[in-house]
Amino acid sequence: MTLKRHIVLTADGSYTIEIPEMNEHYHSVNGAITESEHVFINAGFKKIVQKDISILEVGFGTGLNALLTLETSLRENLTINYTGIEKYPLSAPEVKKLNYAAITDNTLTENFSKIHECKWNQRVNITPNFSIYKVKTDFRHVKLSSTGPFNLVYFDAFAPGKHPDLWTKEVFSKIFDNCMPGALFVTYCAMGKVRRNLTETGFRVERIPGPPGKREMLRAVKPR
Repeated sequence: MTLKRHIVLTADGSYTIEIPEMNEHYHSVNGAITESEHVFINAGFKKIVQKDISILEVGFGTGLNALLTLETSLRENLTINYTGIEKYPLSAPEVKKLNYAAITDNTLTENFSKIHECKWNQRVNITPNFSIYKVKTDFRHVKLSSTGPFNLVYFDAFAPGKHPDLWTKEVFSKIFDNCMPGALFVTYCAMGKVRRNLTETGFRVERIPGPPGKREMLRAVKPR
């Protein structure tokens, strides 16, 4: 599948990517960085108490969530093992147009480049305390047992209406089975069907306030 992708400005001054054929954006037009910080960093990453954290991201996309996680981990002196799954990676010219590092912290520009330039399908150290393993594949085909178990899951796939096959009980069960007890799962989506699928998989799910433009989002925990 080859779809045209456009770089577009969002409300907080950061860029996202639009796929016109799908009427879909990688991040919220109400603020790409604002959304990622709210959903994945504040509601997820900052709620983890461990100092050595294993993270799974479904929908690596622009690498924004990885960059914000790296930025926060540097401030908090945390050790991160990050796994990102992406079927359609961005091209180098597309990455160069993204302004996330400049907006968040200019010192991260080099690390943002490293995140995107490092090889796929092998673990790479971006900093001494942040390693990343990018997997280029459909999530339904990846074997998580080789990279998990995880303390935290960023579920940032395209919306259920655009890619329903990634929001199923089968997918959530695969994630659940590769999470540690007490692991958190966060996503921007708050659809009732998604919540029910997560619940039926075994997660305890709650609706919490969403980022600008969305009333709610979901956060789930794997029972201890």
